[in-house]
Amino acid sequence: MKSSKTHENQTQRSNYAERNLWAGILFGLGLVGFIDEVVFHQLLHWHHFYDKSTSDIGLVSDGLFHAFSWFATIGSSFLIADLHRRNAFWAKRWIGGILLGGGAFQLYDGIIQHKWMRLHQIRYYVDIRPYDWVWNLIAAGMIIAGIILIARTRNRVPSRKAAS
Repeated sequence: MKSSKTHENQTQRSNYAERNLWAGILFGLGLVGFIDEVVFHQLLHWHHFYDKSTSDIGLVSDGLFHAFSWFATIGSSFLIADLHRRNAFWAKRWIGGILLGGGAFQLYDGIIQHKWMRLHQIRYYVDIRPYDWVWNLIAAGMIIAGIILIARTRNRVPSRKAAS
C-alpha cells in the first residue's frame, strides 16, 4: 500500500517537475526581493530601488519593487497549492528553484542594476567594494547550490518513455 502510494507520488512529482521548479524560482525572486526591500531599503535606509531622483520618487520605486516581490510570492503560492492538490509537490526541487531564482535576482541586481544601469548602490559614501563582493558572491553561491539541487532531482525524473 505504502509502496504504491510512494510510486504514485514519484510519478506525479516527475510529471510536474517543471512546475515545482518554477514555483521555487518565483518564490526565490519574491523572497530575496522582500529581504532586500525590508532590510536595506526600509530598516537600514541604505538605498531606494531608484536613487537617481528625489526621495519621493525613490519611495514610489520601492513600492513598485515591493509589489513585484509580493506578486511573485503569491504566484508561487498558487503553484504550490496546485502541486499539493495533485500530490506532486517536490520539496528538494522547489528549494533548488528558490536558490536559483533568489540568486539570479540578486546577481542581476548586483551586476545590472548596481553597476551597469547605476539605479542604486548597496551603500553610499563608503568603500563599496566589500559590499559588492559579498552581495555577488552570495548570489553566485545560491545559484550554484540551486543548480546542484536541481540537477540531483533531474536524475531522479524517470523518462516519459520508461514511465509509459
